[in-house]
Amino acid sequence: MARLPELDAAVVRRIADALERLAPPAPPVNDLTKADAFVWHADRAWLEPVEQVSRIALDLLQGIDQVRDILLDNTRRFAEGLPANNALLWGARGMGKSSLIKAVHAAINTAVPHRLVLIEIHREDIPTLPHLLARLRGSVRRCVLFCDDLSFDGQDTSYKSLKAVLEGGIEGRPENVVLYATSNRRHLLSRDMIENERSTAINPGETVEEKVALSDRFGLWLGFHACDNETYHAMVRGYAERYGLSLPSEQLKAEASEWAITRGARSGRVAWQYIQDLAGRQGKKIGG
Repeated sequence: MARLPELDAAVVRRIADALERLAPPAPPVNDLTKADAFVWHADRAWLEPVEQVSRIALDLLQGIDQVRDILLDNTRRFAEGLPANNALLWGARGMGKSSLIKAVHAAINTAVPHRLVLIEIHREDIPTLPHLLARLRGSVRRCVLFCDDLSFDGQDTSYKSLKAVLEGGIEGRPENVVLYATSNRRHLLSRDMIENERSTAINPGETVEEKVALSDRFGLWLGFHACDNETYHAMVRGYAERYGLSLPSEQLKAEASEWAITRGARSGRVAWQYIQDLAGRQGKKIGG
């Protein structure tokens, strides 16, 4: 029997490297103890730890006192293991909907370190919510799922996955999970989408009722409205004081007003953008 030729070490290494490249990557390890915030990557079924959340302190959020207190109380009860509601934060752009969710999470964990996990799920990954919940169901940590700018258009049917997760399904929502979502719409679905369903349905009323019922499955509806001039300037003053930005009060007010006029709106986002510009001109760094 003929002997096979011996392979030198270099050839063996090249073969091994080639086989390793062909092999599928190892599945990522999801460890909820690694951080207090994560981003869900549906394509890899991976919870990516976020060491530093981009946020604004809770006491800097102006003009939303009532909704702030409601969400903070709901989240505190959830963190303590008591019943709590899913929440839909809807309304005007730039008025602090997503900022409030992140600020409340930080406030809870400041009071009791590592009490809550914040997990962001992107709008396009809503159909994978059941897979994410399956991974969270057995965890001892309490998790706030956060979906920013949630809405549905056209022929998008992924809202059905969300509806099933919120209340339906044989297992229901895990006891250690609550969902907070933000949207510019109160009812999440576009008017055209509802009208299309009405025109093609056998019973139009029932179809429209099913669409609207998606928002009803959030126990809390928290509305955010465009701010008045006084609130806008209170936001600007609060930021300026917090970050040590010195400017005569009348000049600060005049510049902030001009900034809002050029943007065509007054909001918390516009106030923050002006503060970033002011801090840059004064050579000062600011943060959350």
